[in-house]
Amino acid sequence: MRIQGKIMLYGNNIDTDVIIPARYLNTSDPKELAAHCMEDLDKTFASRVKPGDILMAGTNFGCGSSREHAPMAIKASGIACVVAIDFARIFYRNAINIGLPILECADAVKECREGDQLDIDFNKGTIYNVTQGKTYQTFPFPPFLQNIIQAGGLMQAAKKTKPEGRV
Repeated sequence: MRIQGKIMLYGNNIDTDVIIPARYLNTSDPKELAAHCMEDLDKTFASRVKPGDILMAGTNFGCGSSREHAPMAIKASGIACVVAIDFARIFYRNAINIGLPILECADAVKECREGDQLDIDFNKGTIYNVTQGKTYQTFPFPPFLQNIIQAGGLMQAAKKTKPEGRV
């Protein structure tokens, strides 16, 4: 699995209330959530994000309340991957469960800049900054995680798996 995209860069401690403010939690419509993604931090996010862009942030990304709405809003906005120094564990699980690829790579976050073009290879665990000509190493996605991401999330992956002994 491989993606290419432009970086949208943010800082540390981006919590789920910033990703999708609580006043929008009365809907699960991905398009509606995407329209309000990051708006309390960056009013221009929804108008600037392009399909395939990569959201990059510092430490503790996705901290705060446990809500699937946050990774859902990011994914629906067109973001192809989130790269951060580290993630809140529940956000990490929710992101994978809804099919949003996320990677931890401190060196990339510290050296990459807003607008840089990245080429990410999940099989090799490499993040290549095309703009700067630098490669960063992270952990490759194991095949089972790639299957979940490619299926669109855990539930869709489970539907594609036929339990043994069942017709």
